[in-house]
Amino acid sequence: MRIGYARVSTQDQSPELQLDALASAGCEQVFHEKASGKDRERPELETCLKVLRKGDTMVVWRLDRLGRSLKDLVEIVHGLEERRIGFQSLTESIDTTSAGGKLIFHIFASLAEFERTLIRERTVAGLAAARARGRRGGRKIKMDKSDVRKAAAMLRDPLMTKTEVAQHFGVSRVTLNAALEREGYPQNPAVPNPQ
Repeated sequence: MRIGYARVSTQDQSPELQLDALASAGCEQVFHEKASGKDRERPELETCLKVLRKGDTMVVWRLDRLGRSLKDLVEIVHGLEERRIGFQSLTESIDTTSAGGKLIFHIFASLAEFERTLIRERTVAGLAAARARGRRGGRKIKMDKSDVRKAAAMLRDPLMTKTEVAQHFGVSRVTLNAALEREGYPQNPAVPNPQ
């Protein structure tokens, strides 16, 4: 059975062109929806994928109608392949039920893996370059040395609580404790000698 999937990105777009092409390609059933390609939730696509059975072929008008990215597209088609379901894209003339179509899709999968590797390498190189310039990754610290010194001084007052000091600096008690520890101040300052 040939099952089609069509998607338009906005409410203003019409799916008629895709629906006509899918009908001409012999699709017995077509699922279509209006959803941005960036949307993770595409209920019609999920239903379409559930309906497909071994030996069926999923047909789309164009590759970008199916996947949000090359990685997403490769994952969907790989999932179909594992279930022994064919895939066809009409515009790009890709048909994984043929040897040539499978080859093209394996090339796509290799490109997606190559892209992931490049992104990973660029990220690692960027972090190394930032560290070499003295920058550290992670969140910016919320209390600088001056704030921590003031907080430690405030905590020497026996009437002042850590909660009050944390609120004064607009941080949580956990952040205050971490800042005190980072700068080498005691967690529980000694109570001054009674007068």
